Parts: sequence; C-alpha cells; structure tokens
Amino acid sequence: MKHSFLSTFAFALLFLVAAPTFAQKKLTLEEAVMQQYGKFAADQLSFFSWVPNTDCYSYLDGYRTLMKASVGNTEAKAVATIDEVNKRLKTSFLWFSGFEWKNENEFYLNDGTTFALYNLVTKDGSVLATLADDAASALLCPSTENVAYTRHNNVYIQTKDGQKLKVTLFEDPNIVSGQSIARNEFGISGGLFWSHSGDKLAFYQKDETNVADYPLLDNSVTPGQLKNIKYPMAGQGSEKPRVGIYDLATKQTVYFSPQNGEDNYLTNLAWSPDGLYLTVAEVNRGQNHLWLNLFNASTGKFIRTIFEEKNEKWIEPEHPTFFPSKSNNNFIWISEKSGYNNLYYYDLNGRLLKQLTNNSFVVKDILCARDNGNTIYFSATGENPLNTMYYRVTLDGKQELVTQEEGRHSLEVSSDGKNIFDQYSSHSIPGKSLLYNHKGKKLQTLVTSPNKYEGYDLGTTEIGQLKAADGTALYTRLIKPKNFDPNKKYPVLVYVYGGPHAQMITNSFLDGASLWMHWMADQGYLIFTLDNRGSAERGFAFESPIHRQLGTIEIEDQMTGVNYLKSLAYVDTNRLAVHGWSFGGFMTTSLMLRKPGTFTTGVAGGPVTDWKFYEAMYGERYMDTPEENPAGYEKASLMTHANQLQGDLLLIHGTVDDVVVMQHSFALIQKFVELGVQMDFFPYPMHLHNVRGKDRVHLMEKVLNYVLEHNQ
Repeated sequence: MKHSFLSTFAFALLFLVAAPTFAQKKLTLEEAVMQQYGKFAADQLSFFSWVPNTDCYSYLDGYRTLMKASVGNTEAKAVATIDEVNKRLKTSFLWFSGFEWKNENEFYLNDGTTFALYNLVTKDGSVLATLADDAASALLCPSTENVAYTRHNNVYIQTKDGQKLKVTLFEDPNIVSGQSIARNEFGISGGLFWSHSGDKLAFYQKDETNVADYPLLDNSVTPGQLKNIKYPMAGQGSEKPRVGIYDLATKQTVYFSPQNGEDNYLTNLAWSPDGLYLTVAEVNRGQNHLWLNLFNASTGKFIRTIFEEKNEKWIEPEHPTFFPSKSNNNFIWISEKSGYNNLYYYDLNGRLLKQLTNNSFVVKDILCARDNGNTIYFSATGENPLNTMYYRVTLDGKQELVTQEEGRHSLEVSSDGKNIFDQYSSHSIPGKSLLYNHKGKKLQTLVTSPNKYEGYDLGTTEIGQLKAADGTALYTRLIKPKNFDPNKKYPVLVYVYGGPHAQMITNSFLDGASLWMHWMADQGYLIFTLDNRGSAERGFAFESPIHRQLGTIEIEDQMTGVNYLKSLAYVDTNRLAVHGWSFGGFMTTSLMLRKPGTFTTGVAGGPVTDWKFYEAMYGERYMDTPEENPAGYEKASLMTHANQLQGDLLLIHGTVDDVVVMQHSFALIQKFVELGVQMDFFPYPMHLHNVRGKDRVHLMEKVLNYVLEHNQ
C-alpha cells in the first residue's frame, strides 16, 4: 500500500524533540499525564485581551498579575495584582477569573458567585453581585450590570442595586429553566441570554416528564445512595423544549415552543441588535430538517420562518445567527449545505443578500466583525485540514487570508480593527505570539517559546497520508522511540477515537498527541493514530458515510492503517494493541470483536457498546431510531459480535458516568459471561465520563501497563 508523506506541507515531517549530546532526562508517566499543559506548556500571553478603544492590550502573568502594554510600547508593566484587587474590594478571588474589560480603565471579574468591577485609575471598584453558593450558570449583562443565574431548576436575576428577582417558580422537578438543553448538542453551551440593552432575558427551558430516570450510585456515603439523572435514550421519550423571555420592566414572561413538532429541538438562540426579535433554529427529531424561525421578543409570537434546510442524512446547526452590525438586523448564517461550512448573508425576510464564502474547506467559527460590520473575521482549516487559520471577508465577498504561517492559530482583533494579535503553534514551532496591523504587516514578535521538552529523551513524530477504499486521503500520525532502529521489530499501540466532532491529528506542537504517547514510545513502542471518515474538519462528504452504520466505515479505514503498519518491516505484526475512550472505546472494542485476531490486546474506556443505550440527540442523528434502523443497530451492537473475541480486552468505566452510562459496559460484560468468554473490567468509583485529577495517573498506569503486560 502506498503511503505518501506530506511533502507539500509547510511543516517538516520529522519532529526531533531534542538532540543534544548530553545525557537526556527520562519522561515519567506522571509528568506525561499531569504536566503536558503545566511545566511543558509553551510560553504565551495568557488571557490576552485588547483594551477597548485603544492600541493597548493586557494579559495575565501567573494568573495573578495583570500586565499591560501597547502596540507602540510592547514592554509590559504590571498594573494590578489579584491581592490588590481583593484588598480594595474585600473580595477573595483566587485569580483574575472572568476577566473582561468594560472600558479603557475598568474591568470585570467573576468567579461564578461574586461579580465585581475594578477601576485601574482610582484603584477602587464595587461588588456588583454576591450569589448563593448553589447558584450556577451566572451571566453578567454589561449594559445594566445585572446578573442572571440559576438555582436548582429555576432562573433568578440579581440587579445592580441588590434586588433579587424570581424569573421562574416551577416546583415540578421535571421543568428545568435556564440550563443547557438537548444534552449540549447543536453547539449549546448555556441557557441564559441577555438582550443587548439588558431589558429582557431569554432562557431555554425543557420539560423532562417523558424522559426516563437513570440511576447512578453514590458509594461515598453509608449506605450507598442512588442519584437519578434524566437520560433520553435513542428511540425513547425525550425532553420538550421551549424558550422563555422575561421582561424586567413588566416582570412578565412569555414563552414559545417548536412550531413543527413538540419533540423538535430548539437551538442557536440569538437576539437581533435592536432587541425586537429572537432567531432560533428548530430541528426536527429526525435531524434532517431545519427551520430558522423569527419570534417577537415582547410577545413570544412566531413571525415567520426565515429559511429552511433539509438533508437526507442529517442537519446539525452549531452556530447562532451572527449580526455583524448594530445598525441593522442583517445576519450571517454558517451552513454546510455546499458540503463545507460557508458563510451566507441574509436579511430577516430570508432574502440571501450574498454568499460570502464558497470554500472547499471548513469554516469553524466567526470571531468578530469590524469596520462597522463590513469586515468579518472567521476561523477555518484552509487547504490543509490539520490547520486552524484565520480569514476575513467583506460583505461584498472579498476574502483574504489573515494568518500566513501554517499551524493552529488563535486570533484577537482590536476594537477599531487596526491591530491583530496572533498566537499559534505548529508541527515544528512550540509557540509564537505576534502583533500585526490590519494590513498584515508584522509589528512585533512578543513571545517565541522555547521547546520545553529540550533535554528529554523523546522520539520523533511522522505525519502522513493513506488512501481509503474510495481514494479519500486519511491522515496518520506515527510516533517512534528516540533511538528508533529500522532493523528492529517494534510492537504498536493504535490509539483511536474515530467519531464525529473530533480530530486527533493537528498541525500543532506534538501534532495533537497526548504526552503519554511519547512515554509509551520510550518503552519501545510505536504509537499510531489515523483519523478515519466520520471524524471532524473534512466536510460533509467525509463525515457522512457513517450514517445508519456507525462502526462500519470507521473500522474499514482503521484497517487501512493496520494494513499499512503490517507492510512496514520494522513492525512486529504479532504485537498490535489498540486503545481508545468514549467513541474510541466503542472503536477499540469493535476492532477487537469485528476484526478478531488483528490485535492481541485492547483497552476500551467509557465505551458505547450498543447505540440504543446512548442519548437520543447524538445517537439518532447518526443512526436514526432503533425502530427505524434495526439492522444498523444490530450490526453496530458489540453484543452481536461478543463471541468473536480473541486476545485480551480490558473495559474501564467511571461508575457515575452520565454521558456513556455504565449500562454499556455491564450489558457487554453480561453477554461475555453468558458466552463463557473471559475478559477484564476495571471501574473508577465516583468518576464521570473522564477520569480527571490525580486519579488520571492511576488510569494511564492501568491502561498502559495492561498493554505492556498482555501485548506479547
């Protein structure tokens, strides 16, 4: 099989982390797990922010000191410490959490319960709100400095003058207001939305009466107690959403619901600049039909459907309408209808004013608008899908690349649009922070990070491509030991995710790899990863072949990678192991069962084992319901293939996992027991879907030691 290296890329293929002549340090597994984003993190300007209406900028030094500089004088000076702020305001912020400039001299801070405003000139300020300890989802309105928040399942507002307003008063625990809905799908990350003037507050609400209770065991108390969560499984009862709009003047709330079916999803809520309207995307439960609807913000009445989109596979809006100008209600919509996310400029009547971009690559997100709304900055992959680049486009459709060097960029544009801050890394660059003017001229390199792995005995990384069965390019990453010898035979650990919304291989320092992979390479392993069809940042044609058959195309592509590995003279083809988590756990176990004998060892964390046990919002998008697609569910179910296990398999699961619930592992284990098939299982008590904190070291020891011991 031909394996073509990416010679056209701007970055080098071989990444030699360190090659001095003195003795090298050995990376410990604890360092690899806990310090990748600690002591090994690239130097950068943390929490960079432009000061409004100036050419000044700020960043945090050690999270506790606020530094300030300007385009004209980049020698930064400390202008405040968190201890000084706490002393003046009688607060107890641990760091500059929630930092946001209000104007040239004042900034906001919040830690979720305390909201404060501080003035750098007067060295004084005020506490705007102090909320109860059980307050959540708190959101400041900059226009009024009121704070909206939730307690339990209801919404409250604390005004700047100290009033506490009760927005909702539902006693039924099935009615949940102000929180994320739809299991955080469709780009949803919160449930509270201030209008621009702050006179109204919109919020999501869900009725979970028809959603089944799912029990989680709290084993930290005696006796153990059950905690029920609402978990809508595929094909079963789901939540019923609506949107509330609270008027602070009248103290009244109006509501609206989906217009085309009570089980439909409401998502991507946005206020029009004039505060008169709300736009909301409605998606049918089958997730193949979208209506962008317009509602009256005072009455909650439906006005019109601005436009509709349909797709025979799925529709997945993840970005709200973006209004580039404060002076009119024309908006930009990100749509994948061309096969790639592109930008479309509409008016509220649904008239397409201009298709702003027509790229054959993925637009990721809109950053901001400048030049009175005439210039829009957005992130995209560009021609190389491993990158995150930034572009700008004018309302007449003139597009320009802003970031010139390939890599993974993060951009901030000054409020007047004259200056740009760019922070990025790439395959060969640990990190750089730069200033540009709006014409693209480099003004200053602020930070060039050293390689923090210098002096450590790490190996090399190769980025390459393989061809899928249909000729599609599949990106690969191969990590080799430091003293790799092509005349030796090496065992391989295949690390896999393979699911939607994820990209394992990126043009960033370490190429998207976790540092523990380099530790494993130091144990004499090759670590291989392939981003199969169905994964992110490649467009709809690349992502959608998984529809109604999760695990089929993905396995086919992963086996393309396995066959490539077997073609390499330095690979020990009798010692292949595989590991992954979540969708990667599903893939790991699927590969062990549906391609028996390929791998000696598999370690699957938090695995989906049967898609009928998974949440409706995600599962039904890709698989439809079990009733609509029984053959697809049966084929994808690991219970169907459990009798084919060859080799050693370890399942790992957090006991209070509320994303991939424990029923997945229990059902598969039960099937193995029925079949008389031996395997291994390790629970992590009181951990959710991911094992975090210091226990993560224990997790990775468990995973990697299992591979080292069994992949013989």
